[in-house]
Amino acid sequence: MSNYEDWLQDQPAPKKKKPALVVAPIHGVLPYAGDRNPLTRSDTVKRVSAAIATPMTGGIRQVYHFDGESEYAVALDALRSPELYGLEVQLPPLSFYCRQKRKVRTHRFDLRLTFKDGYRRAVFVRNATSLAKRETQDEIDDIFAAVTEEFADDCMVVCTDDYTRAYRDNLRRIWDYLQLADDEADKIVEDAARMTNYWYLSDLIKNCDFEPGRCYQAAMRLIGQNVLWTDMHGVIDYPSRVALNV
Repeated sequence: MSNYEDWLQDQPAPKKKKPALVVAPIHGVLPYAGDRNPLTRSDTVKRVSAAIATPMTGGIRQVYHFDGESEYAVALDALRSPELYGLEVQLPPLSFYCRQKRKVRTHRFDLRLTFKDGYRRAVFVRNATSLAKRETQDEIDDIFAAVTEEFADDCMVVCTDDYTRAYRDNLRRIWDYLQLADDEADKIVEDAARMTNYWYLSDLIKNCDFEPGRCYQAAMRLIGQNVLWTDMHGVIDYPSRVALNV
């Protein structure tokens, strides 16, 4: 027997693909409602699960599963808007005619956003390398052409490369602070932002005759609501440059 054959016999048997993880029922939280469970094991992508409340769920938190951190970041970005009514993920497959393959294929949109006026937007999320390919661009055209009014009012493409690590981290922190309502602190910081001089976030907080910790959280909420501007691609902290978003 050759050395190569000896080596083959010593190799472990290939691992069987394991089923997607299932989140057990959580008291007081609505179950996952997506058409597909993306929580499969992956060496390259970090799956994300979160419990999120929207007006569509009656203010009750619901379980959401995301294919990766980028899709989760896109959802958090959308959730910042006070006009957002509902969020859906892992939508049922949409059939479309693929001109390149010359056959009918299916596609699952990553997200669908519903706004308070009833307008619905389907979101196609992909990285820049893929979006630069002519094949992907043609596929997107075919998919969007197959979207009916019953499915969505319009569609949009989001490039995951726009969501840098710092941007994603900022969105997660902003989302956490948006869950902590503090109207008093928000008003004090916003008034200071409109009526005092400052350059850094630390300067703005010093201009507020209030608890610094609560002012910081209020500033993060105001950034999330686009009342204040800062560089979202840098970690937001006291030395961050901030300005009134006019």
